[in-house]
Amino acid sequence: MTIDYGSIVWKQYGAAIDMLEDAIRLCPDHLWRAALWKDSDDARFGELWFVAYHTLFWSDLYLTGRSEGFSPPPPFVRGRLPDQSYSKDQILSYLSECRKKCQATLEGLTEERAQQKCVFEWMEPSFLELQIYAMRHVQVHAGQLSLLLGQHDVTGFDWVASARESS
Repeated sequence: MTIDYGSIVWKQYGAAIDMLEDAIRLCPDHLWRAALWKDSDDARFGELWFVAYHTLFWSDLYLTGRSEGFSPPPPFVRGRLPDQSYSKDQILSYLSECRKKCQATLEGLTEERAQQKCVFEWMEPSFLELQIYAMRHVQVHAGQLSLLLGQHDVTGFDWVASARESS
């Protein structure tokens, strides 16, 4: 029996991305800059828009498999806060690109790539383990966004059991 680990991980990683997308889409404009937590370095790091961006940035980077040479697509910046918050449309566009990259990467996963070591300053997982790690990262932030929105009486959330066919 052959097990297609890439497709299995995609279905769950894609579901996490879909839940993040739901939270972003359901966010009313007046909560786009709401604080999920107080950040001592800069309050913007705790704002909903930034948490959404942060989640996508790290997903994109981890799908690349290495930090060296990685840059997010314009208008996004690495290593600093932007001059102004990103819009919901910008974040949703980045989410769409990350979702496509995730699906293509995982559905095309070879055994060799799955086992390839990914070296970061804080960990050295295999590429497959890195994707599971990243999936957990997406899900925790999707949950945080959903919680904040729920506390402000935003409804419409539902559990996504497996990646949607199209987003």
